[in-house]
Amino acid sequence: MGLAEDIVRFEQNLEELIIKYEQYFLGLEKRAPLKLLDDVERCVRRYAGTNIINTMLKFKYNSIVARFNSYKQYWNRINTQIEEGRYSRERFKMEMKSTHKPARAPQPHAEEQRHVPSEIDKVYQQYISARKACNLSTGNITPEVINTIIAQQKPAISKKYRCDTMEYKVVIEEGVPKIKVRPRK
Repeated sequence: MGLAEDIVRFEQNLEELIIKYEQYFLGLEKRAPLKLLDDVERCVRRYAGTNIINTMLKFKYNSIVARFNSYKQYWNRINTQIEEGRYSRERFKMEMKSTHKPARAPQPHAEEQRHVPSEIDKVYQQYISARKACNLSTGNITPEVINTIIAQQKPAISKKYRCDTMEYKVVIEEGVPKIKVRPRK
């Protein structure tokens, strides 16, 4: 086999090794994929001392080696954390094994389950997002403030447009967010 085929196989083995290590860290695999790790390290050592003339292949090889080295440091760090008992996924498993299943949490009332954000809540969220986009403070703005402002303007708007239902939209004009009202038919 030539250099190009070896580099392709090296890259495929590295991808498979990454997947196997992730499965090992998740607990899906019982043992670390040491045989595959040896195969990948053998590929690294095979062309380490040789001068690769083709710049494309040299770049690809060096990129894969650098990627392998960074993953290897990551895997060593995770293995050390597992051995010391500081790895979060392992800690989660230990906590699950040590605690009994808790009693069923109380079910929320039917009203709480069907809570759909009201139009005022949606306008409030849009208004806060618009203020953040304009780099304006949002500390003193609450849904109650938005509701009060809309409630004060509602009678005048419904009288002007002769309608009871309105649609609210947040727009940014001249760097300042504003709430626009349109009659809904």
